[in-house]
Amino acid sequence: MKIVSWNVNGIRACYKKGLMDYVMAESPDILCLQETKAHREQVESEAQTLGYSQSHWSSAVRKGYSGVATFTDIKIDAVDLGMGIQQYDSEGRFVITRHPEFDLYNIYFPNGGSGEQRHLFKQQFLKDLLSHLKAELSLDKKIIVVGDYNIAHREEDVYDPVRLSKESGFLPEERAWFEQFLSLGFIDTFRHFQPEAQGRYTWWSYRELARVNNRGWRIDYICVSENLKKHLVKADIQDQIEGSDHCPVVAELEF
Repeated sequence: MKIVSWNVNGIRACYKKGLMDYVMAESPDILCLQETKAHREQVESEAQTLGYSQSHWSSAVRKGYSGVATFTDIKIDAVDLGMGIQQYDSEGRFVITRHPEFDLYNIYFPNGGSGEQRHLFKQQFLKDLLSHLKAELSLDKKIIVVGDYNIAHREEDVYDPVRLSKESGFLPEERAWFEQFLSLGFIDTFRHFQPEAQGRYTWWSYRELARVNNRGWRIDYICVSENLKKHLVKADIQDQIEGSDHCPVVAELEF
């Protein structure tokens, strides 16, 4: 089973840059997109489903902002378009699909870089998410958390760890949260297979030719709970794929 997660920075823009060609070539069993910046009815009919029999969209109340969507042909037992907390769900940050083998969380984490208010919003989001996941794991749930976490975990995950240590997304408290998240019992699938990899990023600012010079951040992840470890086959970053300021990340599991 192949799972792909990609912050497309606007599904309408990415669709015009070849999103459908990518989907047809890659054929993921589950495709999770973040920052769709659209409601389903605003996009072309093909882009609404991307060729899948099931497509679940969670869009922000505010038009052209945030949003996630999950596409698949495999069996789904239930779908939650949110976590049940209005301040997050109104921003279209979650699609949770519950499958026979696992629960899949497609999440667009907040960006805290625009000021103190959004920084505090992000910190509360992280706290609430951690509490939710801890409770779910206590029930022996098998969980996959994919998406744009808007956090780089380790020094190897940013191009300039010293200079960026005071930037939102690489702040000490955010990196500490990531440690707490992993200590709950989650595995960063990319690091599981490539623990020493350097210079492998998933986001590059459009400014300053950052992608050309590989001045990037690794902030997009597919993480799985420990009870799914035995099912992991491979994980990678598809940093050759363009169409957004992020690139897709992929993991394969075998059941």
